[in-house]
Amino acid sequence: MKIVGLLLAGGQSRRMGGGDKALRVIGGVSLLERVIERLQPQVETLVLSANGDPARFARFALPVVADSVPGYAGPLAGILAGLDWTAEHRPDCAHVVSAATDAPFLPRDLISRLVREMEDAGAELACAASGGQSHPVIGLWPVRLREDLRRAVADEAVRKVDVWTARYRLATVPFGDEPIDPFFNANRPEDLATAAALLALETETRQASETP
Repeated sequence: MKIVGLLLAGGQSRRMGGGDKALRVIGGVSLLERVIERLQPQVETLVLSANGDPARFARFALPVVADSVPGYAGPLAGILAGLDWTAEHRPDCAHVVSAATDAPFLPRDLISRLVREMEDAGAELACAASGGQSHPVIGLWPVRLREDLRRAVADEAVRKVDVWTARYRLATVPFGDEPIDPFFNANRPEDLATAAALLALETETRQASETP
């Protein structure tokens, strides 16, 4: 299955104090760079969902797509923009995987597991879960549903991801959350310190596993 990876960076980051949350740094590397490093090997190509001047992301050399629905309509608007971009530029890819750009510990088998469990369940969509909590924006979306999504966002003013996904057969895929929740996301300034500590723990755990 050929899949486009969609990096969601279109929010207003109010809890982080504004600005581009994805460009905040932990361990000397931006959150966005860490998400790219995790997701890029799993997809055919990456596209960045972001509003405003795309030049601020130029160094990442990724296509940047803005919401077609005005007024910061939330992650569903970003997902719609990603589906539209895929339909136009990568018609060979029937699915898009969306990921939050403030989640630097995404699983390296994220997409293979979403695809497998969606197919096994005979579902139309899939989303990730951990620690008993679903993560609706970490999801697998068929491009063929983009007009349904457009009507929901533009005409019905649907804003919550799980309100829209409830209309379809959804596979919720659980991931382990020890020693680190792979979907930890940095919403507030203090979360960056937590992310740095988790990064150190991840490095320590990996080194221990590699020691003969």
